[in-house]
Amino acid sequence: MDQPQVVFASPDEGMCRTVNECAASQYSLLFVSEFHDVSRVVRSTDPDLLVLDLRDVRDGGHAGDRLIEDIQLDFPGVQILVLASEDCPEMLERRAACSPLQIHRGHVAPDEMCGLIVPLLPQVETPPPAPKAELTISPTKDPFGEAVFEGITRRFETRSPQLKKMLEDLVIAASHDVTILLIGETGSGKTFLSSLIHEISPRRSEPFLHVACGALPRELIESELFGHVKGAFTSAHANKEGKFVAAGRGSILLDEIDVLGPEQQVKLLRVIETGEFEPVGSNQTLKSQARLIVASNLDLQPLVEQARFRPDLYYRLNMLKFEIPPLRKRKVDIIPLAKAFIQKFQQKHSINVHRIEDSVLDALLSYPWPGNVRELEHVMQRAVIYCRSGVLTVDQLPPHILAGHAGPTNDPSVSLGQSKGTAPVDATLGQQVALSEKEIIEQALFKNGFSRTKTAKELGISRVTLYNKMKKYDMIR
Repeated sequence: MDQPQVVFASPDEGMCRTVNECAASQYSLLFVSEFHDVSRVVRSTDPDLLVLDLRDVRDGGHAGDRLIEDIQLDFPGVQILVLASEDCPEMLERRAACSPLQIHRGHVAPDEMCGLIVPLLPQVETPPPAPKAELTISPTKDPFGEAVFEGITRRFETRSPQLKKMLEDLVIAASHDVTILLIGETGSGKTFLSSLIHEISPRRSEPFLHVACGALPRELIESELFGHVKGAFTSAHANKEGKFVAAGRGSILLDEIDVLGPEQQVKLLRVIETGEFEPVGSNQTLKSQARLIVASNLDLQPLVEQARFRPDLYYRLNMLKFEIPPLRKRKVDIIPLAKAFIQKFQQKHSINVHRIEDSVLDALLSYPWPGNVRELEHVMQRAVIYCRSGVLTVDQLPPHILAGHAGPTNDPSVSLGQSKGTAPVDATLGQQVALSEKEIIEQALFKNGFSRTKTAKELGISRVTLYNKMKKYDMIR
């Protein structure tokens, strides 16, 4: 058969000459020094492999990303190998996570290129790989193996085929340094899933920071994210490093990103595209090395249509968007999750639960769970706390669960947060007060569809105070 054809697009003529010499009779090499000629050359030669040298890009990878997209659309049979810097641009990482694209990150000597090229060519005997060549293949399947996928499925406790497929795709995305968007109703597990993404990523040994944007006063969000210098505003008595600095090469979760104002969205877009930002009150440009995970309770598309969210930021985030289905749409997970929570809380509270009545399981399956997994977790904790006979019965479930609808009970004979009973007789006053406050907050959340803004308004407290109390009572998931 004819020799495999390789198009090598690079401004580095010296490397191309060396690669051509190393190729010998294994493949035919065509050198292209100008990137605007690449599409024309590919069209005329129909190569087996296109090598793009994008190690020295100055535009955040935008031009290279557009070129790759055009090649993949017009010539789907051409394999593409990208040479990128160690700090690979976000745009290229996104492209690699979403398409059959190979990336080699970091330094590669000219005489090592043959070891990268030959394994990608058809029906060519693969020589022993060069010792320093490290080819990272953009995964079309789980790069960590089935064990990791099964592990994350067990930890997320799901039997839903829909959610399992989403988790499988998420495991692939986690291996790349790309921004991930998680969309899901309150309590669906976005925070927990974000920590799992970090744990299975190459950054697992670095910090994981959670920023609850909705719990921060709007005027302090920029300082929290980007830091500030002394004197930047009235209360800035000392320099403060923001989360993008504190995270180092770790991961940052920006929760409730939909609350960011226009100016903050602009700065976030810049960080995503270039990694650059300035602390509040400073002219010094810093560069973030952290991986970004963003989450929202709301679909961002309607916010774009309402001019509340920037379209350019939305399109950046939407490329790797994962929607977590609500618990009511995956009823197959309700019972396994409930049993897992019972196991967790009977150990935590030293209470033995050796049997669950069928009527309890029926009630759990009949309830719509507007608060999702978090609501189920709190209900099961409450049930375990009230369980004294070792048998979990419907008497330990809140009235609105038994009624099968969201919100507090309408029965005036039942006091708020209790069902045919009171707090455990051996509970201290402090424990009873805390339990009452927690259940009042839970009921208000239920009533307001788990909207923290509406709940805080109803309870007569600030959104920040509500968040702190939810955090105190382990109600953040």
